[in-house]
Amino acid sequence: MDIKFEKWQGLGNDFIILENADATSDLAKKMCNRNFGIGADGLFSAVKFDRHQTHENADIAWKFYNSDGSVAQMCGNGIRCFAKYVKSKGIILKDKFSVQTLAGVVIPEVLENGKVRVDMGLPIFDSTKIPLNAPDSFNFEVEGFKAASASMGNPHCVIFTDKDTKKLALEYGPKIEVSPLFPEKTNVEFAQIISRKKIKVDVFERGCGITLACGTGACASVALGVKKGLLDEEVDVILPGGELKIQYTEGSHVFMTGDAKKVFSGVWYQ
Repeated sequence: MDIKFEKWQGLGNDFIILENADATSDLAKKMCNRNFGIGADGLFSAVKFDRHQTHENADIAWKFYNSDGSVAQMCGNGIRCFAKYVKSKGIILKDKFSVQTLAGVVIPEVLENGKVRVDMGLPIFDSTKIPLNAPDSFNFEVEGFKAASASMGNPHCVIFTDKDTKKLALEYGPKIEVSPLFPEKTNVEFAQIISRKKIKVDVFERGCGITLACGTGACASVALGVKKGLLDEEVDVILPGGELKIQYTEGSHVFMTGDAKKVFSGVWYQ
């Protein structure tokens, strides 16, 4: 069967969205391949509910896979692309709606300026729920670095540094991703604090490798920075693909605002 698709990107973090087929692990590996396929960091499809279905009061759900075929629990840049996709297709008519993910219900809102503001929920700092094999998620060592960890529906290891974040992500990201400290592997962020309102972050994503942006990674970095007293409650996060605005007040939800754009549409011939 020929598969219609659209390709979208959020700050250079790119995704394939299927129009008339379900996302599967095998299909994700083939279509996301940058040499023999379309090329993307992940693949997903919309799961529509009929009027007889209820699913934690969500308006819609998605099936989402990383480029290596692994199941993705959540993706901040992906959810912005997904929100604009289902809105542009008329699948969802509201500007603000709920999406069922493996990380729980997430609420995006398509703004008048074309950007998407997403309620990313509460950050998780409990080691057993991240999961992290260390008692203190705010202070542990990995590969010689002092690190902190949080979950935004997926695990993150954040290292605040004044060194070259890109170089560190390239060299140490693959090692930290598979560290025994993280039984489900982890996303890895190297964050440089420019001011209390701005940070620079480079990311090695679990199941993808180096990417131009990571929405959940930006959220985790700011949440941990606020908890450590390093950052204010509203922070601009500079990623290789662009900027995200992250808002977090201790004890409340994290909010992420950023862009998402359609790149092209096409047909995948099986």
